[in-house]
Amino acid sequence: MALDLNNKSILITGGTGSFGKEFVKTLLHKFPQMKRLVVYSRDELKQFEMSQVFSDREYDCIRYFIGDIRDGERFKRACEGIDIIVHAAALKQVPAAEYNPMECIKTNVMGAENVINAALDCGVKHVVALSTDKAAAPINLYGATKLCSDKLFVAANNMKGKRDVRFSVVRYGNVIGSRGSVVPFFLNKRKDGILPITHPDMTRFNISLEEGVDLVLYAIENSWGGEIFVPKIPSYKITDVAEAIGPDCRQEVVGIRPGEKLHEEMITETDSLNTIELENYYVICPSTPLWSVDEYNKAFNGRTVPMGFKYNSGTNDQWLSVEEIREQIRLHVDPTFKVTYNNIEA
Repeated sequence: MALDLNNKSILITGGTGSFGKEFVKTLLHKFPQMKRLVVYSRDELKQFEMSQVFSDREYDCIRYFIGDIRDGERFKRACEGIDIIVHAAALKQVPAAEYNPMECIKTNVMGAENVINAALDCGVKHVVALSTDKAAAPINLYGATKLCSDKLFVAANNMKGKRDVRFSVVRYGNVIGSRGSVVPFFLNKRKDGILPITHPDMTRFNISLEEGVDLVLYAIENSWGGEIFVPKIPSYKITDVAEAIGPDCRQEVVGIRPGEKLHEEMITETDSLNTIELENYYVICPSTPLWSVDEYNKAFNGRTVPMGFKYNSGTNDQWLSVEEIREQIRLHVDPTFKVTYNNIEA
């Protein structure tokens, strides 16, 4: 049966971010009869700007709640009558987290605990938390806080008692064109004729906002509780992104920033012991069994991945070419994007 969120009440934390705006746009288009769609975030200006696009006068269901995910009482009040929480709020900038560690912990770890407690206390039916490839074998504080958050959401299924609620996680890579990502940075820098490259061998996973939204909707529809859903997505080389955006620009190697990896990982070799493969996704099952993996495989036509499997952006078998990166930019970032090389338009 297809997912139907009409007559449901949905809350998204960090709802004024890149993902939040795409998620709201998708829900309003697909499910016009939603009971309530609550955008919860702490930035009043971003909420005002978003309300000019998605007005509560045009969409009867939408509500804008000012609040910080760190404030458990305020968040609990916002969750009254909510059926589904999508948790996208986080501090995400790696260098900022390295310099301000406790601020990152308060939002990403203690904020996650506030989401869990509110869901348990308010009768929420399903919680999907957004994670990151940096949570797999983390080497920076941001990744460590998101790993901790992932563990909290998975373990929440053990403490729900008789409540009818499921907690699950979706984990994916860099979102092309999102705030703070490399594509808008390079688009802005190419006018200078120099594009700073952290390392010529660096790779990253790539996903669009639309694909990220689809993954969350898949988790809402299919989760049994405790899964970490990982999409099968392509990788790109940072040098290819630079070539795609500024073929006439000089690439200047500036060194890896504090807390950065050369390649990202979404499933570690140890994770593979609990990982199954579906057609379009991998699923990391909870290490403390909550349901039968064999039954899960039968239900979704899955299979256990081989021993020693790992999902790494540097050893991925899917890659974006330079021209495919350009097409992704036109499709998801700037439809008017053009480049010239030796005065010839590419």
